[in-house]
Amino acid sequence: MTKSEIATAFSNGEFDKTKDFIADDAIWEVVEEDKFVGKNAIIENCNQVGQYFKSVTTNFKTLNVIAEDNKVIVNGTAEFIRDGKRISFVSACDIYEFNDSDQIQKITSYCIQAK
Repeated sequence: MTKSEIATAFSNGEFDKTKDFIADDAIWEVVEEDKFVGKNAIIENCNQVGQYFKSVTTNFKTLNVIAEDNKVIVNGTAEFIRDGKRISFVSACDIYEFNDSDQIQKITSYCIQAK
């Protein structure tokens, strides 16, 4: 997978595809919400988020993918539906920084929940 493909898959909740591309000492910061330090902590959070995704219908839309050198930016939206009703809508931007081994070293996520 290319860095853009890895980043897009992660942003769209396809965590199983990306686990092998996360550095052991990676950091994932969800700005103003949480911070996960280390591959194991990131994968543990991905597993929890993945369980939530299984409990709802998800509609991810990738709007832009911008890549330069070891950085990839993905922005888009996520709609979550249960029993035919929208329960959540999020606009998000994820900034990925890769190390020299093409592994994710840092993710900074900005998530804005619709009111």
